[in-house]
Amino acid sequence: MCGIIGYTGYRQAAEVLIEALRRLEYRGYDSAGVAILSPSLKIHKKKGELHQLQSSLPHIDGRVGVGHTRWATCGKPSNENAHPFLDCSGKIALVHNGIIENYMALKEGLQEEGHKFSSQTDTEVIVHLIEKFYQGDLHEAVKSALKEIKGTYAIAAVVQGSDEIVAARKENPLVIGVGVNENFVASDVTALLSYTNKVRHVMDGETVLVRPEGVRVFDSEGREVHREDTIITWSAEDAQKGGFPHFMLKEIFEEPQAIHNSLLGTLDIIENGEIVPNVQFSSIKIIACGSSYHAAMVGKYILEELGKIPVTLELASEYRYSPGAKEFPLVILISQSGETADTLAAAREARRRGCRTMGITNVIGSTLTREVDEVVYTRAGPEIGVAATKTFLTQLIALYIISIRIGFARRVLSHDAMWKALSELRKMPGVVQAVLDNAAEVEKTVELLVPARDIFFIGRNVNYPTMLEGALKLKEISYIHAEGFAAGELKHGPLALLDATTPVIAVAMRTDHTYEKMLANISEVAARESPVLSIGCDGDRELAAVSVNMIKVPCVSPLFSPIPVTVVLQLIAYYTAQKKGRSIDKPKNLAKSVTVE
Repeated sequence: MCGIIGYTGYRQAAEVLIEALRRLEYRGYDSAGVAILSPSLKIHKKKGELHQLQSSLPHIDGRVGVGHTRWATCGKPSNENAHPFLDCSGKIALVHNGIIENYMALKEGLQEEGHKFSSQTDTEVIVHLIEKFYQGDLHEAVKSALKEIKGTYAIAAVVQGSDEIVAARKENPLVIGVGVNENFVASDVTALLSYTNKVRHVMDGETVLVRPEGVRVFDSEGREVHREDTIITWSAEDAQKGGFPHFMLKEIFEEPQAIHNSLLGTLDIIENGEIVPNVQFSSIKIIACGSSYHAAMVGKYILEELGKIPVTLELASEYRYSPGAKEFPLVILISQSGETADTLAAAREARRRGCRTMGITNVIGSTLTREVDEVVYTRAGPEIGVAATKTFLTQLIALYIISIRIGFARRVLSHDAMWKALSELRKMPGVVQAVLDNAAEVEKTVELLVPARDIFFIGRNVNYPTMLEGALKLKEISYIHAEGFAAGELKHGPLALLDATTPVIAVAMRTDHTYEKMLANISEVAARESPVLSIGCDGDRELAAVSVNMIKVPCVSPLFSPIPVTVVLQLIAYYTAQKKGRSIDKPKNLAKSVTVE
């Protein structure tokens, strides 16, 4: 969602703010702005992309400021609704990520007291509340204002005449970047990588005083908190395109290394029996949103095969409102950022219900890591493209690892079977590289898809959810309407929509026990004149015979086939969007991390 940056130090604040906002563009936004002390507060904000703000930004000489990229939730995208916001005096500026639920009542009260509002946003009430309580101490005014608020927030505020930034968070991500004679506030570590790799995570309910000479953190009771800094191993170069035309393609080509990194040390973990303490659970529930939910669906097949344990799935946005059954499954929560609002709420609800929890995330120190009993990190590195690619694939790797751990610990997976599964996993970087080496051939096949208005994706068994993810990727970045189906469900309605203008993408792995059924389903599609683009084992002449085009992948064990198939589907989505001239890294209306409910 929205991106926040704050700087205080010896550099020109405008340069730091614009560079950091550029690194936050991937989160999704519709407007951007900065506020800089020079020495009076200078505000410049604009609807549209960051380069429009940058090109119109006058020279502002100042070394303290805050910046923001906004993704509209309350109030339409406009110059007036862009952040930062000023109080009536023009001496306090604020940026905010989150939702203020009681803003209308607060706004009415403030207006009665004489405060003038310039926007339709919920955020603006915060800066006027701070103004109301300000008596020379910005930190105290912020704390008093936040007591009036119901909702979620990450905020950063500055006041004229001071070099300090006051920040606070509740259920929205916020980190402090620690430097030498300079310090930063940001919603994401990627904003800081050009300046520091040392961060301090801010916890829920905490407020922060950031000055050039140091940082002080306070809990909700006003007690100072002492916390060690975290060293981020990502570099600024990791978050650059590295010669690729888009971040998405770069991140797809980083998948072999991401898988390798996610596998490091897993053998020791599994052989040492390090699993959720006392494996006394008789079922598992996986909770996630979006692409992570598709990973969860694949995970159900993997866990039930390798762990021999029943698995249920639930969307994070639904779980907290569902009736609590009288059962205590192990609850696995998946979130790429570790900050997904619905997933965090589900984690808290699971613990309230007395369930043991495990998180899968890519971000060390993220909120999810503090809300669960155990964490499995995916180690994909920074992912800038909005559409999940390497993070999705490494989520699958994490689920394979967890499944092997649980199966081995429950003694339903023998030592030999465990070794066989691990051997398959170790092949995956090479398998994925083989798919990437064939990317040019994949690109040629998408000419079939570019003119289409509707595209179907079909698969069976473990590759049914894989095809759901493929359909999501295509619609996210190409804006073509795409739907995924379990192939056996075609005759229950979707066949009525098939004709020569509706391509169908189908996966049929020759090693899978559903292979013959898939061939029959593909033949049904071909009989309706829909052109079929198939994905299957290299050398499968039978599949090629019923397809207009066939993309060949290495033939792996059926349970592991989602790995190469996913890479193909990501490439299909990318090349289709590229040929249609779409904004691939920043698709319209979408945000990388959904931090509001």
